[in-house]
Amino acid sequence: MKKKFIATLIAVGVATSATALSSVTAQAALMPLVLYSAQGYDQVTADAFTKATGIPVKLTDDSTGPLLAKVQAEKNNPKWSLLWVDGDTAFAALDKQGQLAAYMPKAALNAVGTSLLPADHSYIPTGTTTMAAFIYNSATMTSPPKSYQDLLKPAYKGLIGMNDPSQSGPTFPFIAGIFNQLGGKSSGVAKGEAFFASLKANGLKVFPTNGDTKHALETGTIQGGLIQSSAAEGEVLTFNAKPQAGFLPKVIYLSKSTLLPGVIAINKKAPTAVQAEAKQFVEYILSPAGQAVMQTGDATGDSLFWSVVPGVKALPGLSAFPTAYQTIDPYFWGPQQGAINTWFDRYIK
Repeated sequence: MKKKFIATLIAVGVATSATALSSVTAQAALMPLVLYSAQGYDQVTADAFTKATGIPVKLTDDSTGPLLAKVQAEKNNPKWSLLWVDGDTAFAALDKQGQLAAYMPKAALNAVGTSLLPADHSYIPTGTTTMAAFIYNSATMTSPPKSYQDLLKPAYKGLIGMNDPSQSGPTFPFIAGIFNQLGGKSSGVAKGEAFFASLKANGLKVFPTNGDTKHALETGTIQGGLIQSSAAEGEVLTFNAKPQAGFLPKVIYLSKSTLLPGVIAINKKAPTAVQAEAKQFVEYILSPAGQAVMQTGDATGDSLFWSVVPGVKALPGLSAFPTAYQTIDPYFWGPQQGAINTWFDRYIK
């Protein structure tokens, strides 16, 4: 009887150990995702995803420009699993370099989201903003411009600011959008360069990123800024909640604002297991639950996006989706980003 009891204890111990070992093995099998992101809601989203799936996420958060430079520096030995920033032009360029894994999400997208999917499924839109919104201090600028060409008028001399495309990733699509609008693929570069040269001659001021341009507006260094819609709309919400004497920001959309999607892509060189987990992350952020988490992370900034997921409403206070917008061909303009940014920094900045 005693021997049988001991045998039973041994069997139970072996089974318990096997269960524990199985649990440890399962946890070890969950490889950490390395997320490079410039989204204001990336940390809360990564945390929510880990809580939902158990998959750990290591986040590297930075501005878009430095992140893209980091991706290029790691081209032959990439460290990232997922790249999540605004603007599809950079992703088109990375796709042409063979860096992105094709994936067609199972989640449904609305008409705008579907229109932003590339033919080879190398990247996926996760939300949209526009570039640029025109934010101005209505306490000092009583007659705002009605078009981009108006910005060249003497009435706005020295009053307008924008971001540096080398540091602010969303700014290059804006510049490319102006080029596209003025001359398309045939003469857009020449006409666009002439426009920005004229804008500089009229006193254009260039600041590193959205936050710097907003600060210049708040302090009176400029009276109008060309920045991302989410940053502009957030500025209005902030100061509506806490008014400041002499500063009353308002936002308008000049025709035609360029649609700027938030975009995510999977590293083609990542291990198969990591790519499988990355696909789970993509599906999560395109779910209603994931979109809701994204809307909590940066209520006066990046969370002010228009969703590409059917049935997901924008946050209260965000303007209606602009009707006068354009999209640009990322595969035409994306590969020119380096050259155009270099030209801008040399002659306009």
